[in-house]
Amino acid sequence: MTSQLDTTFDPAAIEKRWYAHWEENGLFRPERPDAEPFTIVNPPPNVTGSLHIGHALDNTLQDIVIRYQRLKGKDALWVVGTDHAGIATQMVVERNLESQGIKRAEIGREAFLQHVWEWKEQSGGTITRQMRRLGCSMDWSREQFTMDEHFSKAVLKVFVDLYNKGLIYRDKRLVNWDPKLKTAISDLEVETKDVKSGFWHFKYTLADGVTLPDGRDYIEVATTRPETMLADMAVAVHPDDARYTPVIGKDILQPITGRRFKIVADEHADPELGSGAVKITPGHDFNDFEVGKRAGIKPANMLNMLDQDAAVIQTADGLVPEEFIGLDRFDARKLVVERMKELGFLIPHITKNKDGEEELLDAEPRTVATPFGDRGGVVIEPWLTDQWYVDAETLAQPPMEAVRKGDIEIIPKTWEKTFFNWMENIQPWCVSRQLWWGHQIPAWYDADGKVYVAESEDEAQAQAGDGATLTRDPDVLDTWFSSALWPFGTLGWPDDTELLRKHYPNDLLISGFDILFFWDARMAMQGIEFMGEVPWKRLYLHGLVRAADGQKMSKSKGNVVDPLTLIDKYGADALRFFMASMESQGRDVKMDEKRVEGYRNFATKLWNAARFCQTNGIVASDSVAAPEAKLAANQWIIGEVTKTAEALDKAMGDLRFDAAASAIYQFTWATFCDWYLELIKPVFQGDPDAMPAKETRAVAGWALDQILVMLHPFMPFVTEELWHAQGKRPYELILAQWPQPEARIDASATDAIDWVIQLTTAIRAAKNELGIAPGAKLAAYCPAPSDLARRVVERSAAAIERLARLTPVAFNEAPAGAAMQVMAGEDVFIIPLEGVIDVEAEKARLAKAKTAAEKERDSLAKRLDNPKFVEKAKPEAVEKARADHAHHAAEVTRLDAALARLG
Repeated sequence: MTSQLDTTFDPAAIEKRWYAHWEENGLFRPERPDAEPFTIVNPPPNVTGSLHIGHALDNTLQDIVIRYQRLKGKDALWVVGTDHAGIATQMVVERNLESQGIKRAEIGREAFLQHVWEWKEQSGGTITRQMRRLGCSMDWSREQFTMDEHFSKAVLKVFVDLYNKGLIYRDKRLVNWDPKLKTAISDLEVETKDVKSGFWHFKYTLADGVTLPDGRDYIEVATTRPETMLADMAVAVHPDDARYTPVIGKDILQPITGRRFKIVADEHADPELGSGAVKITPGHDFNDFEVGKRAGIKPANMLNMLDQDAAVIQTADGLVPEEFIGLDRFDARKLVVERMKELGFLIPHITKNKDGEEELLDAEPRTVATPFGDRGGVVIEPWLTDQWYVDAETLAQPPMEAVRKGDIEIIPKTWEKTFFNWMENIQPWCVSRQLWWGHQIPAWYDADGKVYVAESEDEAQAQAGDGATLTRDPDVLDTWFSSALWPFGTLGWPDDTELLRKHYPNDLLISGFDILFFWDARMAMQGIEFMGEVPWKRLYLHGLVRAADGQKMSKSKGNVVDPLTLIDKYGADALRFFMASMESQGRDVKMDEKRVEGYRNFATKLWNAARFCQTNGIVASDSVAAPEAKLAANQWIIGEVTKTAEALDKAMGDLRFDAAASAIYQFTWATFCDWYLELIKPVFQGDPDAMPAKETRAVAGWALDQILVMLHPFMPFVTEELWHAQGKRPYELILAQWPQPEARIDASATDAIDWVIQLTTAIRAAKNELGIAPGAKLAAYCPAPSDLARRVVERSAAAIERLARLTPVAFNEAPAGAAMQVMAGEDVFIIPLEGVIDVEAEKARLAKAKTAAEKERDSLAKRLDNPKFVEKAKPEAVEKARADHAHHAAEVTRLDAALARLG
């Protein structure tokens, strides 16, 4: 029995009900022990997170794949979980505690971590609840968390094993230090912003009466960070710069501290930039650190002038004047400039004011690219500390080889170049963070500072001996270190589980290109290192979701789109279909709410088509194979199902989500709803028990079922609802079988229907161009009909009259007079227009419209041909101009065709 559908489609009424049914009945991972596995892992969102539009794209694509593979009969596993998000979570909990007057430092580490776990249990599931609203068919029964006991065990083992292999080590190096969060962060967590600042020029005096060849007793240096001169340890010049060759190796005096250091030769100094001499502060600048090492300064001897809050401290040589101690770095900058000016060592910048008069400024105004922490939001300070590092260069080699050999396929292939460029130039990976929340580093120190690395304190104590007193390293591991184990740690590793044996390596990883190096590359490193195999066979990188004008979404711009708002308004199915239809192999997706609304209308059209079927006794099919069919329309729709299923299989195999969405959309909307249902309407106006009606009900019911199955990965909710509304089923749609029509089609029958559709489409287009009412019936003449034309007109005159609105159709010459021509296949039809329209007035109207369109087209072409416009205009303005040009060019072509029809 069918379940009568409501007259209107209301997505909210069905989404919650069906999702709960699927999850409660374990349908996201049916028992298929003997089936071929298919595995994907979800990029674990931060436990602090909430669903944003990027998550909606990422998860929609994954869900389409996993539902498709499930329908193909695979043992489809979608691993789901959340990341403990060290910095983000610690920030959230600290703010919560501070609002209650509680300071982290006052309650201690153990009590603080207890608060974090309490927060996680109460508030940490927001994003996973929201992912359910999107329809994500993840295996929630195996939901993971990177701080789960079994996962933490894997993290500690990886650290210890890498340490024992010499691939993890402790080193004193510069790190990106976040003074607000008081922790090191990775290069990938640094955002560069343009900040209006200055470029200060100073004199550094040469010692011992030495002078330059030009007679000067000083070297001019310039910097955007004057405060760092308190820790200067050298001045560098290019070895081939003749201005400075005589003084290389000589001493120079730093004015404020009086520190004496060498002039060193190094190619880092650019003779063409400024004075060609640069001050070197190896403890506070990444380039200077390398120059300092080349000059023979050991990292342990490099001077540090800042504490963890980026306030000035005394350097090891004790030469920083007392008045600077304790100052914030930016206050110290002001005081350094002030003192250098007083001492006569500031070289002013000469400029001209608006009146043309010379004016002296302390600094040359500059816009400086400045590093900020993406979470702390303050300027990052290069800071010399002892940290734990992974030998990323060694671990990067096997993944690069895997990509070269094709063991990992990167899609789109264009990303390979970026992948290799980063991997070939990879730097040591700093994996220690000065936080409390996270996997505490499994390293213990004795009283002499000797380190013992082990998976437990007992093992470390055994290494050190019973008499040693050990203190554990307080730092935790970078969250990307633990999430790099996601493809195998979530399957039970290091234990040898059945799940691990069956589902590793994973088949596919879908991620945004923006985490290619944060996460994807690191998974490849750890997967090959610990499993001996690549973590996944294919890596699909999608683009970003941008605002409608192409700009990146940001809260500051006010152009952020909340996917939950769109789901509330249009339903999850509509948002999902939009994402799929717009995803074109890595290109950015432009948000377009009108299109989301359009896909809600698409779901409504399918809903109404199902209601039409119910009204005419068309119910659920009991066959995967196509029913027997003799009527041309039925044979035709079976053939179209076959072609659509093949197109979908190819698109999904190629991971062309846009092509897949287009194939099922066109088939559902145009082929089935617009054409097939119109073609079969007359069948139900006759004897309901006659063969044509019985056959048509069987074929139509089967074809609708195939639509529901093929559309299900994209629109799971409406399709599941309609699946059950069509009749009692032995299983839910989520567990149905992918179409296998296995039908023989009469080519002559499908050719006939295709011919009728071509004729109808051509007539409708011509009427639209010439302003003729769609329902107007017109006479048609075909003086030289093909055999197909004769056969179809003789057998399907009623269908042609109803669809194309042609009556009669005569196979002879048309009478003289104004007429238009249309084609169906190779057949030319002449449609007389005398008495239908005012031909001359229509010609005048079309000619006027064509002239206007040509003018717009040519004006835009001239603008686009101007290199200055293309180079200097905003990208969105250029793109709009190109789109407008294409529109007007197409309009000219259309109007040309309309005029040609009138003769």
